[in-house]
Amino acid sequence: MELLEILEALNQPHGPSGDEGGVREKIAELARPFADEITTDTLGNLIVHKKGTGPRVMFAAHMDSIGFIVTHIEKEGFLRVGKLGGIAPKEAAYAPVRFKNGVQGVFVPEEKADFGKLKLDECFLDIGAADEAQARELVRVGDTCVYDGLVRIQRNRVTAPYLDDRIACAVLLAALEEIREPACDLYLVFTVQEEVGLRGAKTAAWWVEPEVGIAVDVTDVDDTPGSERSGTARLGKGAAVKVMDSSVICHPDVVARLEELAEKEHIPIQRDIMRAGGTDAGPIHTTRLGVKTGGISIPCRYIHTPVETADLEDAAACVRLAAALARA
Repeated sequence: MELLEILEALNQPHGPSGDEGGVREKIAELARPFADEITTDTLGNLIVHKKGTGPRVMFAAHMDSIGFIVTHIEKEGFLRVGKLGGIAPKEAAYAPVRFKNGVQGVFVPEEKADFGKLKLDECFLDIGAADEAQARELVRVGDTCVYDGLVRIQRNRVTAPYLDDRIACAVLLAALEEIREPACDLYLVFTVQEEVGLRGAKTAAWWVEPEVGIAVDVTDVDDTPGSERSGTARLGKGAAVKVMDSSVICHPDVVARLEELAEKEHIPIQRDIMRAGGTDAGPIHTTRLGVKTGGISIPCRYIHTPVETADLEDAAACVRLAAALARA
């Protein structure tokens, strides 16, 4: 399948942190023709194994997205919510949302709220219910919702609500299709609950016990007006080889190896440093006695908003780099 086709398929299932089952089923379906073994662990990580005779290499991309969870249903039929992961209320304002059962709504700030200092408890979900009884027929406390949006494409640029991290999942699935005979014992792990504390990668890395770990995720950029320089990557400049983020300082051997392969294979790359935010590389590199860990990142604008934007050519470069490492 083409990268965009995979991404569109992964954009459809409901998959906030803690409820990734729909995404997991779709990934397993797409991976099955190219895998030797597919396993799901207790926490819900999907572990795709392609057997080889070399060292154990683990690639990790998280399946979960940010979202909201219903905490209160008010007498007028409006919902109050908590957040799953790093959502800034003003970035979510007036965004359409959808629940797992198909109920749709919109995230709305109260009229009296100071938008510049907007807090979550000053916002509500409007699902079109006339009163509390009608709302309770549609949703329950504890139900989760995510941004409701389609994958949109303009030239090479793609915009979608959960590129973080479905585009990395698509990268690994596309790479798996290319890797006919890995030069390693290869594990592609699609992790859960990354957005709420990098939880799935911790248990998965303990189970796989890799010798090399690669986190595949989106990364912040420095290419928009008024950039605060939280990241170093730019759209359209290729795969981003991670040097560090707040969860990991990448092993220099892994950074050097990825850059060496990129030069050999003529893959466009750039260096990735994030001053804030972490990835699955964090728990992977401290597993057991330690793991040589690095990262392959897809530059992405407007992370954790309904309109995350990336470049498909950058993603394709990530596919090539991941496949090159597995074959080398």
